[in-house]
Amino acid sequence: MAASNLTLRLATAGVLIPIILALLFWGPAWGWLVFLLLVAITGGVEFFGMTHPGDRLAQVLGTGLVWAVVLAMWFFQDHPKVLLSVLLLLPCAGVAYVLWKPGDIKTAALRACAGTFGPFWLGAGFGSVAVLRIAGGDDGPALVLFSLGLAWLSDTGGYFTGRAFGKRKLYPKISPKKTVEGAMGGVAAVVAGAVLAHFTILPSLPIRDAVILGAVGSVLAIFGDLAESLLKRSTGVKDSGGILPGHGGMLDRVDAVMITAPVMLVYVLWLR
Repeated sequence: MAASNLTLRLATAGVLIPIILALLFWGPAWGWLVFLLLVAITGGVEFFGMTHPGDRLAQVLGTGLVWAVVLAMWFFQDHPKVLLSVLLLLPCAGVAYVLWKPGDIKTAALRACAGTFGPFWLGAGFGSVAVLRIAGGDDGPALVLFSLGLAWLSDTGGYFTGRAFGKRKLYPKISPKKTVEGAMGGVAAVVAGAVLAHFTILPSLPIRDAVILGAVGSVLAIFGDLAESLLKRSTGVKDSGGILPGHGGMLDRVDAVMITAPVMLVYVLWLR
């Protein structure tokens, strides 16, 4: 990474991190939801821009379905009938749109699947980040920060370790720059961060759970990053967008979070 690009990344992080922390720890819960809905607009447009290029209506409708999942998780988390209804109807909506506007038949199956998968992937991801804020009780903000840290520490640790020691390619067909050494460095960084979180912002989280969540979360973060790389390569896109200077698109920054946040929410709902 060029020095100028690294400077841009740090500058962008320097602007966004205080906003995120302020909303999490001092803002109202609904403010956090509104922030995530705005982020979800960008993520949805980027995703459906890759799978439905040039189809603005599909991008708008797809992003609306992402919102439907996020809002259903937020307002109806204690109403399984509503959540089940969303789960059952979303696939119908994704396929119905392609039947209405089939376009190029060679890409119709991709678009139909994307219209179903996209709202689930992004909606469940952003919805989990939102619901964690309230489902975690007094520890909600810290749990959200922990889940975000799982993803971003994995990326940061992986980048610097891979740059210093990387030799063996992790998955060259999908992500040529990622190395096995970088992945191991990312896991180590996340586990260290999880232990630090136990002694600072999350003393109620048992250290054993912190280490396990860190190890599992870091591996899943790599999986999420590779999944988005696969999507970009299959659609011929280098970056999902350019809204974040030095980082690329929104999905380039939250791809791992879309995996780590649901796992953290499942942990909170079942084991905490």
